[in-house]
Amino acid sequence: MLFYKVQGIIEDKNEARAREKRGKTATKGVFTKIDDEIKVDPKEVLARSERYNENVFGHAYCFVSDAKAGLVTVGVITESSDSIEAEVGKYLKYIGVPLKDISCNEVTFGTLVDMLSKSDMESYINDEDDVLDRFKLVRLARSFGSGFGENMVSNRERGELEKAAVKWRMSHTVIPELDRIYHGVQKKRFYGHPVHYIMRTDDLDVRREVCRILLDALYANKRLCSRRYSFVDIPGNRSFSPAMLDTLYKSSEGSAVIVRYAGNGGENDDDEASNENVALATACDISKRYRNKVLTIFCVPEKSAKIRADLVRGLGDLSLIELEEDRIDGADTVKYLSSLARADGVRVDKHLFEKLEQGKEYIARELNSQYDKWYNGKLKRTLYPQYKAVKSACREISKTESRGSAYEELQSMIGLSEVKAVINKALSYYKVQKLYEQKGVKRERPAMHMVFTGNPGTAKTTVARLFARIMRDNGLIESGSFVEVGRGDLVGKYVGWTAKTVKAKFEEAIGGVLFIDEAYSLVDDRNGSYGDEAINTIVQEMENYREDVIVIFAGYPDKMEELIERNPGFRSRIAFYVPFRDYDASELCDIARLIGKRNGMTITDGAIAKLSTLFEDAKKKNDFGNGRYVRNIFEQAKMNQATRLAELDFDSITTEQVTTIIEDDIVIPEKRTEPVRLGFC
Repeated sequence: MLFYKVQGIIEDKNEARAREKRGKTATKGVFTKIDDEIKVDPKEVLARSERYNENVFGHAYCFVSDAKAGLVTVGVITESSDSIEAEVGKYLKYIGVPLKDISCNEVTFGTLVDMLSKSDMESYINDEDDVLDRFKLVRLARSFGSGFGENMVSNRERGELEKAAVKWRMSHTVIPELDRIYHGVQKKRFYGHPVHYIMRTDDLDVRREVCRILLDALYANKRLCSRRYSFVDIPGNRSFSPAMLDTLYKSSEGSAVIVRYAGNGGENDDDEASNENVALATACDISKRYRNKVLTIFCVPEKSAKIRADLVRGLGDLSLIELEEDRIDGADTVKYLSSLARADGVRVDKHLFEKLEQGKEYIARELNSQYDKWYNGKLKRTLYPQYKAVKSACREISKTESRGSAYEELQSMIGLSEVKAVINKALSYYKVQKLYEQKGVKRERPAMHMVFTGNPGTAKTTVARLFARIMRDNGLIESGSFVEVGRGDLVGKYVGWTAKTVKAKFEEAIGGVLFIDEAYSLVDDRNGSYGDEAINTIVQEMENYREDVIVIFAGYPDKMEELIERNPGFRSRIAFYVPFRDYDASELCDIARLIGKRNGMTITDGAIAKLSTLFEDAKKKNDFGNGRYVRNIFEQAKMNQATRLAELDFDSITTEQVTTIIEDDIVIPEKRTEPVRLGFC
């Protein structure tokens, strides 16, 4: 499908009247005269355009997009470029708008949508969605830009394309294909696509430029009807669906679609890999369906044999040409690195070649990265030795310690050794991602979702709040916002409410942490309830917002495990499991001292000894509250202290007595020997 933008200048009134007298066109009612300026009447153009388009229904649609200051813009949707000028001429004659100095250019789908929107605003068409629906393009218009995009081929000579192939180090496979494209006498029209392409590279710049080389050559040889081409990421966008991809291909008849595979190739046996495999299979099926009308270039990771095998298997009898980066080995590696040094005007030394491995094949990107590191060192060693002692950013990143008051607060908390170790591991992992980026290694931001398991009072919520602040303080997430929710905040009262509520909470937590406390309560003894809808939506949004939101689930260990087992999508999306163990008696005593210190009070050794006995006994009960229990005991001790001090002479009470908890203030609850009886005697 082709989209055109046609522009021309309205003939002045004398020329228009002359045409009327000669009977060349009927312009009555189309023009209005305001301050000696001829303007187009939208109502009359709308009426005439509708009548014209009804007559040509099926293969073309013309509309006025804008008409101001004597310049008229016309949009055209058509299935063929063979007679575009004639089609526009007939349309302009029919609606009675004579133009001169006419230009006609193919445009992208996005430009067409903008033109339709303008036309709708100016009342030259009734409704832009009606026009798009006529060509089954409404779905595409609403989703374009979310995982989809487009561009236009350029006009380059063959020699320029071959030089570009050499520059981007894919000449070994691209130049032979250019020979085939330019072979023989150029066909007079487009017949179909004898082959399609698989490009294997991890370098995004190489991928983009080599696709342009191919498409420029194909269009120049009438192997494409349209200069417009589209690209789609699978499955790395939220709008991906078979229907959407089919619509994209339908709109691309006569042009090309670049399918950029963004998955991990299903290397892991989980539901995420399954979704990726389904998306790839869908792309294969649709590309086969449009094989003769739409050219497909599949772009996949350079080293994944599994993806290539799945792709070849899925494409079946489709004829494929594989394109990959040139391989450099042996003496050619030395020649290549030396050529880079000559281009920069520096002399080579042994350090440039010392990391070359004997017998290994390199691709240009690997050698370029090696050269860049050597060149940086060369600058500091010989050309600017005054900077020799300055460390690289990568070394600084790898050695940077976590910072911020939140991190210090976490480290000062009693116990939690396993928790602190996992948090440090998560921080290190994030910092290493930055290191990879500096090294030029392909980097996809990993999911950082977590599960906090532990009994009540083990500081799960406190640590989650600190973690959000720590990540923000270290520049690893944007806002550090902390959104805490439970079942009541996520499960709606009516059908359809729950999914919207969950999505709203994810939106609220963008750039921070979404903390779901007692997550298992969403589905506890509620099979088939709205809680299942909440869980399913959460699992989906965890993937959709993997780069924007860190989700932390918290609750009892056994119940959290049941929840994870219940939904197969959970486990594959959780990066870290953080166990919060019950505190031992010694740690509980330390917590008591810390609480006392924060309240400006001291607990005597005798009181601590009594607390230790109390905590040892309390830990044997099922409803033991860990840190919460300590806080409750401390509050009771303060009340007991107040009662004790109230019996003394007020004037004789010292500051030390007021700020000290003694052994007598600690009361051990009596054990009940008989059941409590309720009711009246």
